[in-house]
Amino acid sequence: MASVNDTTAGVNLNDVIKASAKTTTTQTGVASATNSSTGGKTLGKDAFLQLLVTQMQHQNPLDPQDNSEFVAQLAQFSSLEGITSLNESVTAISGNYKSSQALQASSLVGRSVIAQTDKAVVDTTKSLSGSVVVPQSVSSVTLSITDKDGNVVRTIDMGAQAAGNAAFVWDGKNGSGEVLSPGTYNFKATTTVDGKAMEMYTLLPATVSSVTISQTGGEMMLNLAGQGSVALSKVQTIGI
Repeated sequence: MASVNDTTAGVNLNDVIKASAKTTTTQTGVASATNSSTGGKTLGKDAFLQLLVTQMQHQNPLDPQDNSEFVAQLAQFSSLEGITSLNESVTAISGNYKSSQALQASSLVGRSVIAQTDKAVVDTTKSLSGSVVVPQSVSSVTLSITDKDGNVVRTIDMGAQAAGNAAFVWDGKNGSGEVLSPGTYNFKATTTVDGKAMEMYTLLPATVSSVTISQTGGEMMLNLAGQGSVALSKVQTIGI
């Protein structure tokens, strides 16, 4: 503490701050005083103010602190306090966001959703309703349904469609009218634009079995029963 109590030479606060940033174990003078005040931790606003007051108390009476430099140090203190408050606010917001995500995730498990996906777990004793995302007006849309082995079991001609979501219903039967076995089926919608084949997105029903929450602030992922994962932003509708 000899450097702080020395009244023959002023202690400059900027030097204190610079010295406190050093990590060597041979710190002396003002840097040692800073570590003593902060316990070796990052210089906070309380330690900053304490050092500022100490500087004023032990300044050289023959060469007092310049007013402009003193004002600049006060401005530094104000900025430090503002940054500290901002960090606390951001930390609180982050905590609230994670809590909100966890609550939202728990409410989604077991729910039925309509998501952007190309496969669905189908109970063939009932009809399945879905839709095709048509980007522009087209003269025809063809929907192909394949089983888990990749065999085409049904082809549905949806005809001309305007831009938007074109709904379809599959009764769970193949082209011969036979009821197929329940299971996972793939859906592929195609059309022709300017003589070129184009594949379109399908929106199909699914059940949320679990939810994966990102620990890095990324998007929440819904794990769909028998269908893999899909981002929450890909979900169009959430039902019961």
